[in-house]
Amino acid sequence: MQSKALILLRGLPGAGKSSLANLLSEEGKYPVFAIDDYFTNKLTGEYHFDFSKNYLAYQQCENLTEQAMSAGTPKVFVDNAFTINWEMEPYFKLASKYHYVLYVITVEKYHNNENIHNVSKEQLEKMAAKYKVKLL
Repeated sequence: MQSKALILLRGLPGAGKSSLANLLSEEGKYPVFAIDDYFTNKLTGEYHFDFSKNYLAYQQCENLTEQAMSAGTPKVFVDNAFTINWEMEPYFKLASKYHYVLYVITVEKYHNNENIHNVSKEQLEKMAAKYKVKLL
């Protein structure tokens, strides 16, 4: 019997998380959820971030993830920066609740692409300073 998997893709904006998620999800065969989805117009693809609604974006992403997991979807991907460990904690709990194997994949930027959200270099440096990787 194959295990169900929850795969969290984390990294700074512009690292390539969304591209990797699309590839790993077999071009949409398995769902990919992201906080960015909340701020992206589904018709035009335009992204308009509003910090005052960030908590709603987190909530939507978690809810959609839980819906997919409660339906028994074999693989579920979540594509977010997850620069601070507490941002991943709800997903750890969901994996336990629904008996999913949890994977956390850190995506590093080894290419010259810019982040599509125009996050400043200063903000990226602040995010990077908070970033912790658990190796043990």
